[in-house]
Amino acid sequence: MKRLETTILKNLIYCEEYARKVIPFIKQDYFSDLTERNVFKAIYNFTSKFKTLPTHEALVINFTESNLSEPEVRNAITLLNEIHDDKDPSEQQWLTEQTEKFCQDKSIYNAIMESVSILDDKTHTKSKGEIPKLLSDALGVSFDNSVGHDYLNDSDSRYDFYHRVESRIRFDLDLFNKITKGGFPIKTLNIALAGTGVGKSLFMCHCSAAALSQGKNVLYITMEMAEERIAERIDANLLNVDLSELQTLTREDYLRKFGVLKDKTQGKLIIKEYPTASAHAGHFRSLLNELKLKKNFTPDIIFIDYLNICCSSRIKMGASINSYAYIKSIAEELRGLAVEFAVPVVSATQTTRSGFSNTDVGLEDTSESFGLPATADFMFALISTEELEQLNQIMVKQLKNRYGDPNLYKRFVVGVDRSKMRLYDAEPSAQAGIVDTGVPDDDKPLNTFGNRERRFNSKFEGVKI
Repeated sequence: MKRLETTILKNLIYCEEYARKVIPFIKQDYFSDLTERNVFKAIYNFTSKFKTLPTHEALVINFTESNLSEPEVRNAITLLNEIHDDKDPSEQQWLTEQTEKFCQDKSIYNAIMESVSILDDKTHTKSKGEIPKLLSDALGVSFDNSVGHDYLNDSDSRYDFYHRVESRIRFDLDLFNKITKGGFPIKTLNIALAGTGVGKSLFMCHCSAAALSQGKNVLYITMEMAEERIAERIDANLLNVDLSELQTLTREDYLRKFGVLKDKTQGKLIIKEYPTASAHAGHFRSLLNELKLKKNFTPDIIFIDYLNICCSSRIKMGASINSYAYIKSIAEELRGLAVEFAVPVVSATQTTRSGFSNTDVGLEDTSESFGLPATADFMFALISTEELEQLNQIMVKQLKNRYGDPNLYKRFVVGVDRSKMRLYDAEPSAQAGIVDTGVPDDDKPLNTFGNRERRFNSKFEGVKI
């Protein structure tokens, strides 16, 4: 009785159309028989190297000159001869569907066996949190028939894309919503650049509180402060209590205020602490799988406080590599995590020493690596001066924006209440004297003729019409 595996191997040799369609999805470990596995490996290696299908003679010669044992070589050549005697290709659509089902079944079987191995692993080299990801990947195996976007023939689907409402996590700050066109989109990496003590953690804590208030699930990963300190800041924000007053608040008052908060939101907030420079995207991936498995928790947005004190899963600590490549690697891994789990990732980075005292921070003031702004989708600076501190304000400057024009609202201020770890919209008049505000025509006041004022947003104001 002919096996499906033999039919697959035959068509990988003698049917180019079928081979090019399915060979990227077939793995060596899908073949349980050693001889079939060796033959597939030889076909795959030949195709990868020479970009064409192997001939019967080429495969026989390769096995003859291989380092395999004599019985393995003999069995492989016998199988190749059997295939060669019946080399008529099979019906393509049927075989493609059968091959896809074969890959799915084998992938699930292998994932289950590996999961059992992880459960029995006494050396603890693998985490049980990896099991859901293994099964999820196995269930997701499928042949992707798409070979790209056909510009002329896919215009209808492209129009639908233009008018599709993209899933976003909204800010509770009006100007941030305007510059991002409605909030953080999914599958993105968003970075706040600021000096020490300016407000990186304050910004992320405020945005976490705002997302929770909207009923979103929030994961806050901290490597700088303890879990309880982050929770304390979010408490001050959501309970409307000064940080200094939280310690003097009675248990009854605290629980009463918290009870009101729980009734107002359907979301959850998980805060997870890792030691500084000890965790990378692999740890975060395992955490997400464990949260889904143990708490049925899937975040809508992830905050990582902050990127520079993460480590890379691809580059080992102490490796001979410069900071540019290392930080860029971390940024790429976190953006990959955002794409994999379809969530926005929000993090922060420090300014350089010169950028700390600079009142006009730019991308060049990013510490350690310019590879970070190259990878981020949205990056902005938080700037504080003595004058702004007296006004309880922080200036925001757009540095990079893939969601819209970074020259619209290039600079603006938001109010800050540090005692309650809270940001708020400043009065419109607070934006009036800012250079390069880039206010669009729709937001400009009407003049006496009923027209919008047009401003040249630079140090030279130009004329009004």
